[in-house]
This record gives sequence, C-alpha cells and structure tokens, in this order.
Amino acid sequence: MRGTSLIYSSHNRGNHIHNDLIVQRALQGRDNKRILFLPMSEGYQNGSFMERQDFSWGTFRWFFDFYAKHGLEYFPFYWSPDLKKSDVDALWAQIYSAEVVILGGGNTHTGMARFRELGARFEGNPEKMSSLLHERQQRGLLTVGYSAGADQLCEYVLSSAFRPLRDPRGFALARNVMVMLHHEASANGDLYQMAGRFPQCMVFGLPNDSGIYVDQGWLPSGNSWQAIQFVIDNSWDIPNEVYHVKTRFGEKIQHIGPDGRHWAFSGGDMLVRVQSADGRFHEAWMILGGEVRHYWTQRQSRFNSVSDILANH
Repeated sequence: MRGTSLIYSSHNRGNHIHNDLIVQRALQGRDNKRILFLPMSEGYQNGSFMERQDFSWGTFRWFFDFYAKHGLEYFPFYWSPDLKKSDVDALWAQIYSAEVVILGGGNTHTGMARFRELGARFEGNPEKMSSLLHERQQRGLLTVGYSAGADQLCEYVLSSAFRPLRDPRGFALARNVMVMLHHEASANGDLYQMAGRFPQCMVFGLPNDSGIYVDQGWLPSGNSWQAIQFVIDNSWDIPNEVYHVKTRFGEKIQHIGPDGRHWAFSGGDMLVRVQSADGRFHEAWMILGGEVRHYWTQRQSRFNSVSDILANH
C-alpha cells in the first residue's frame, strides 16, 4: 500500500516508521528527495517562539542526518509573527512540492490557528493550508502527522470529543477518523466517549510506537473510499527508553466502533471503508491475515481484496 497520510504516535525515532515509511518514501520520490518539517504548532518558551520549534526539529534532524549521504534533503520551516508574504509564498511552494511533509508536535490548536491565520492574511483564504494538503493527497504525495500534527490530519481534533469547540475540524486527510495518541487499553473509556460524540468516525487509540497509514479518494459512483493500514513499530530498543514504547509490551491499536464494539488491530491489519457523500451509506471491511471480513457482521466477505471491494462500490 502507498499511503498519502501517516498518522502516528511515538516516543522516539523507531526505524520502521521513520525509515521504512518516511525516509524511504522521500528517497524514492518521483520529483525530489525532500522532507519538509513544520514545527509550527510549538508554543513560546523562555520568551522565544523559536526555542521549542528548534528543539522539535532537532529530535528529527539527528535521524535524517544518517541519510544525507543518500541524497535526502530535509529542512524545517519555522513560524514567526514577522513572516512576510515572500516567506509564506516560499512555504506554500515547499508544501506543494516536497515528497514528504511532516506536521510536528506542540499544541493542536496553536498550529491550526497559525496555519489558518497565514492563509487568511496572505491569501485571503484561511483554508489555504487545507487545500494544499488535499492537493498533495490527490497527487499521491505523503503528509505525516506526529503528535499535534497527527491530531490535525484527522477529521476532528481530539479535544472536541471532551469539550465544545468553536471549530472542531482538522485537515481531514483521514476522513471521518479520530485518534488518541500515547494510548493504552486501560484508557479505552475515552475512545467510547469519542465514538459516542462522533458516530460517523472510526476512532483509534494509538500506543507508542504505532500509527495508521491511510489513502482515500472518490469512486466513479460518487462514494468516498478509504484504506487504512495499521502500523506497529517494535524497532526502538534503547534499554532505558523501552518502557515508553508500549508496542514492545504487546499493546495493539485499540478501536471502538460507532456501535460500541471493541477491536484491537495488529501491524499489517487493514480496514477498508466506503461511504456515500451524505453519510447515509457506510460499509466497511477488515483484512486480517489476508482474510476479508465484513466489519458490521464479522462474517467472511465475498470480496477478496481492496481492489475487489472498491470495484464493486
């Protein structure tokens, strides 16, 4: 599967997620070998808007440094209250063209407010960032969300399930999906609340180190389609940090369905969805160990692959 969005939770730079899915995707780029890192959700620290952004970039840069000899290009773009139009024009161009764009950590709402403000101030369009990210998706490019960025790539941001927000929307590169990061099964009560508040969404709890690798689009019938591959990364093995990597202790990706059912997904499992534009039609299938099962009945499906499902809807 060649996903167009990767939404993940991690403690450090596990190799499966960061090498196999991110760096190698850039190195195999069609037009460039470029990773653009956006730590623009980071807040102020010690009176500086740069300190947290620079620290966040450093937690990725050391890993990317290993691949410079292979031609990997990697660089950040920092938010500043003093950005000029020429700066922001360069940002839009970099987002448009980079093989991989990573939305980094910090505060979900800080980042969303900054992205929308830049679009409104320089383009007269607060949804400029959203439009660019969806354009990337249509062109098959990968956008990655880590920490706050993971929340931002979903349909609705996590906090909207627990308190009223004036604007609960994310960028929806994972349509009708919500996630909780750094999750453990003992906190599944939060997932039940999320599923109850947003029954049109598939809700997932992502432990460290795990994620969902997503592609989506529209079928000739007018229905939307979505394929989600579940990612488990057990590669981080520094002894004094392993406690934080919950997948090393057998944690799976937790899921609470709109009807309250519970499931735990392993790495390589898949979920395929087809929905009508008005949301009245919602079918789904799970692919577990190569076997296709209908999501709602749990029975073996007459379809035998993702392409088979999509061709018939």
